[in-house]
Amino acid sequence: MIVIYITLEILAAYLLGSVPSAVWVGKMLYGIDIRQHGSGNAGATNVIRVLGYKAGIPVLLIDVFKGWLAVELAVWLPISGQDHEMLIYVYMGMALAAVLGHVFPVYVGFRGGKGVGTVAGAGIALFPLAILVVLVVFILVLATTHYVSLSSVVASIAFPFVVWFLIGERHPGLVGLSLMVAVFIPVTHRKNISRLLKGEERKFDFRRKKKCDDKLN
Repeated sequence: MIVIYITLEILAAYLLGSVPSAVWVGKMLYGIDIRQHGSGNAGATNVIRVLGYKAGIPVLLIDVFKGWLAVELAVWLPISGQDHEMLIYVYMGMALAAVLGHVFPVYVGFRGGKGVGTVAGAGIALFPLAILVVLVVFILVLATTHYVSLSSVVASIAFPFVVWFLIGERHPGLVGLSLMVAVFIPVTHRKNISRLLKGEERKFDFRRKKKCDDKLN
């Protein structure tokens, strides 16, 4: 019975992570599929580039929130008889399911974003202090280089070091999860990494306003 309950929780986390905020905001409010514009990615950065901050910031907040909520579901829906050790692994399963849902959303043909926002949301639930430190790393790299992709990759690689050395986390599952993040985010950004190496990656314009009219007409 416990196995069935955990399976249902993880499925719920996947379905929550699958909520395609970028796609739905683009279609419902602007009449476009964001995946057909800009970089083609269903993520907050591409929404900001194509539709502006007014659309992109809510998308980012939703992506972060669904990652956090997916993990918190395990707290709000406790399983009778499970111990603390089991609960930690349930947290991990919920986090992974939510991120996979974001990258491969069932609602829109399994074509989603790269998972950074949802990873951050799940991380807030599991490693709040580590996420704060990694956010500082992300901001510093972004302010220096103006590359969102590079900032995401560097922050993800720094994540397990922060978890181990600064936070002092020693639980094998949680440390392993942080290492998975350090691999997963670069993998989802492999095309960006290729463009960075070729000098073809687009820099992020902080002053960017909504400039989608010429893209949509």
